Amino acid sequence: MNFFEDGEFICCEWQPDESFQGYFNVLHGGIQMTLMDEIASWVVQVKLKTAGVTSRMDTRFIKTVLIETGPVYLKARLVSTKKMFAEIEVSLYNNNKELCASSMVTYYTVSDAKAREKFFYPGIEHFYHQNVD
Repeated sequence: MNFFEDGEFICCEWQPDESFQGYFNVLHGGIQMTLMDEIASWVVQVKLKTAGVTSRMDTRFIKTVLIETGPVYLKARLVSTKKMFAEIEVSLYNNNKELCASSMVTYYTVSDAKAREKFFYPGIEHFYHQNVD
């Protein structure tokens, strides 16, 4: 997954292959949730400049994602923070830019010191320094 910022959003594009299918040519729902969880973690790490763990995911599957039609696109943004919890809205689109799944992800975040000590958070300066597939 390659991530980039677009204003308040963290975005990415990802090309699934057959190994990620549930039914023939259909991107498995568990894989979709994994993608949404991953981009939500980037929101925490880049926008909040800390680390955390997923506390809750409320996901809605809207449209089947076909693998053969091309890459999927994800967008995520911070909706709110309250105490140590961050609410992140994530949308997953197919290659035609049709909304296929959405999730409200709640992250339990930690202090910067704990993020570095317990989660090995490298600091914001280490994001985007190289483009690795």
